[in-house]
Amino acid sequence: MAKTKSIYVCSNCGMESPRWLGKCPDCGEWNSFTEQISAPATAGQKAAPAAGRVASAFHLSEIEAAGETRYLTGLREFDRVLGGGIVKGSLVLLSGDPGIGKSTMILQICQHLGESLRILYVSGEESARQLKLRAQRLSVSSESLLIMAQTDVGAIVEYIRVNTPDIVMIDSIQTMSLEELNSAPGSVSQVRECTNVFMRTAKSLEIPIFVVGHVNKDGAIAGPKVLEHIVDAVLYFEGDRNMSYRILRAVKNRYGSTNEIGVFEMHDTGLREVENPSAMLLSGRPHNVSGSCVACVMEGSRPIMAEVQGLVTPTGFGNPRRMSTGFDYNRMNLLLAVLEKRAGYFFANLDAYLNVVGGLRLDEPAADLSVALALVSSLKDASVPEDVIAFGEIGLSGEIRAVSHAEARAGEAARLGFSRCIVPRHSEKSISDGTRRRIEVIGVSNIRQAFETIIG
Repeated sequence: MAKTKSIYVCSNCGMESPRWLGKCPDCGEWNSFTEQISAPATAGQKAAPAAGRVASAFHLSEIEAAGETRYLTGLREFDRVLGGGIVKGSLVLLSGDPGIGKSTMILQICQHLGESLRILYVSGEESARQLKLRAQRLSVSSESLLIMAQTDVGAIVEYIRVNTPDIVMIDSIQTMSLEELNSAPGSVSQVRECTNVFMRTAKSLEIPIFVVGHVNKDGAIAGPKVLEHIVDAVLYFEGDRNMSYRILRAVKNRYGSTNEIGVFEMHDTGLREVENPSAMLLSGRPHNVSGSCVACVMEGSRPIMAEVQGLVTPTGFGNPRRMSTGFDYNRMNLLLAVLEKRAGYFFANLDAYLNVVGGLRLDEPAADLSVALALVSSLKDASVPEDVIAFGEIGLSGEIRAVSHAEARAGEAARLGFSRCIVPRHSEKSISDGTRRRIEVIGVSNIRQAFETIIG
């Protein structure tokens, strides 16, 4: 009988160590090492030749390029993020905070796919009766939907091989386990090996498999980071559980772009698509209030409008406070420094707060100009006109630098009823005459000129 030995595995990144460590050398996480029992292979097993297992290779020209088969989910926003639908044989990881709506979305997709495909829904968290109750609430009644309450990966894979459903849903990967491993479900080795088994099954049988995964308190997928390298697509479901809006974002996609997002709204009867996110994010915008400006960022091929709010007040502490929600904190401090040095607006003894309405996060440099306008508007207590939208990157010299997709941004602003658009001088020439007839385009070369144009 082979001797067993203990190894210690980091629950955050999957690094293995022969002894316990307080801090992981790879990811820097503290107190993340857990003990696991490892049974090494015997000497005979190590030396056994791979008889009969000869790999084969093909010339690229010999491989048939058959048309890519995609299944539409019935949710256009979901299909957009996937790159046009579900690819046969793909392994997709859908992750998010507990209670954010992952299982709800998966079950809703089953209703549309069940009209023409056979679907296997495997739940390790709920019983079949509980799934029936949730399906009734979501009006899911497809006769082609098969329910299995099982956590044994071996039994699940065997059922898939025998019955060959068209699509498989696994909810969730943290509850699955292999009998060959001694560790508990949800551990690093269990999550990694279970995902590997599902990956081999999806590729060999050409069956798309969706895997639901929870995230930890830091927003990372619970389990080893290598899990993201195994799957074909990684989708993050973001949003505050106290708010009704949800954003689906792809951080990895072998079959499409990773820049697209899908916007949904949570209701009692399930998730509904938000086909016009800009109108949703701008709803309830106050009138004639200082410290507010509309930004336009590109999410893939889609321009999205978002309201940026700034609040500047005298500080009650020795050091002024800086707080940012939905915008990079260090980037905000950089813009404040440029405003003081290059434009003469001083924030040294003032608290500065920044908020992006609707839970959207603005990571694109094109939002710099809108952020600066919102802060200066609050500083001077002068409102930015409601019909004005601004976008542009601010450099350290105070210049407004060109941004991409100026035509698409200005066209979206005109469609939503804005009458003036503040753009970088170098981006002004890329906007067509047809768009200029619908919206006034004002090119600016520095931040002082931008402020004087609309605020004065």
